[in-house]
Amino acid sequence: MSFDFKKDPIENFLVAYSEVQKKGVPDAHAMSLASVDPSTMKPSNRIVYYKGMIDGGLSFYTNYQGRKGQELEKNKFVCANFFWTHVDQQVRFDGYVEKLSETQSDNYFWSRPRLSQIGAWTSLQSQNLNSFDDFHQRFSDFEKKFQGQKVPRPPHWGGFQIVPLEIEFWFGRAGRLHERYVYSRSAVNQQWQRSLRFP
Repeated sequence: MSFDFKKDPIENFLVAYSEVQKKGVPDAHAMSLASVDPSTMKPSNRIVYYKGMIDGGLSFYTNYQGRKGQELEKNKFVCANFFWTHVDQQVRFDGYVEKLSETQSDNYFWSRPRLSQIGAWTSLQSQNLNSFDDFHQRFSDFEKKFQGQKVPRPPHWGGFQIVPLEIEFWFGRAGRLHERYVYSRSAVNQQWQRSLRFP
């Protein structure tokens, strides 16, 4: 495909994301999210699901009390990467996170299946678990607690958005003659600077 480097990077990402969805690329919404604990300087990485653009940032949802949530609370800088192997393409975002509003988190939470809503109450994310029997018992307890009523969003669960400061589009080419197109800015609302990188 030809890449229009003159376009806004968010627009280019949304076009690319739409194209891989149309092509049926599995888990097109899966992005790796890297964070760093500033107290140990150790990085950690995991897959989260991209849930759409909100005010120019990539949204995802999580338990704020888990390892990921705690690291993001202490150090807001992150890197996220989409790798669509079926089309040999990557898009990488460097930036920082901001919490979404309670209303935004509520709206997404109530769009989830009821099983997932109760699961958000059940999981003490990242904490040690004695047995899966204990986990299933916790789920059963919350299922009974919310029986016959709307499940409220847990106060420890909600969304973030990634505000990008650098966006890189990578296209795999034969012979490792890959193409890398980079947009960067030092602050939000500044003009994007464009550059190319060696593969």
